[in-house]
Amino acid sequence: MKFTIISLFPEMFEKVFGTSMLWKAQDRQLVQFDYINLRDFGLGPRHQVDDTPYGGGDGMLLRVEPIFAAVEHAKQSNPDAEVVLMTPKGKLWEQADAQKYATAGKNYIFICPHYEGYDERILTLVDHQICIGKFILTGGEIPTMAVIDSIVRLIPGVLGGEQSAEIESFSDGDNYEYPQYTKPAEFRGMKVPEILLSGNHGAIAAWRTENAPTKPAED
Repeated sequence: MKFTIISLFPEMFEKVFGTSMLWKAQDRQLVQFDYINLRDFGLGPRHQVDDTPYGGGDGMLLRVEPIFAAVEHAKQSNPDAEVVLMTPKGKLWEQADAQKYATAGKNYIFICPHYEGYDERILTLVDHQICIGKFILTGGEIPTMAVIDSIVRLIPGVLGGEQSAEIESFSDGDNYEYPQYTKPAEFRGMKVPEILLSGNHGAIAAWRTENAPTKPAED
């Protein structure tokens, strides 16, 4: 699977995607990352990528021309890739979406907006609009990292155990993963539930089902 990322700050991705399972996925040739600096397609001697909004208002908007040029450049080597835009107006991202993308057999071009927003005409290029939550960040880079991480870890062969992604939270809709413990069996008076030390796999499975949370923790 190939991800092409269009960003004003492509260097932000190098450390994140160069570690842990993201690095292993690349090392195993299961995924490839390409980066396009939007500034390379900016206008004029200053490589301008933004301008003030028509109708007035605070902030700056990404211009339509650099986005079109960057996407068209990406499609030269990846013509069938689908274009993803990170935006507060997008579909709220869920685990089921990550599972779908991981097994779709497609390549993706991610656009990372910045400033106050973007010229609405770029939506004519976009196949998918995604939002990671009802909050605002300074740019689309961190949401893009989160979404791609959630996809890559589900690509067959990336995680170690066959069931690693099957028993975790949200793997089956709104389910939450059961409580888990590791050594030592007792720490500062806090003991691991005896049933987990019993070796009775049927009883353990029942305990895990009974003790899995049914709603998220409250603040």
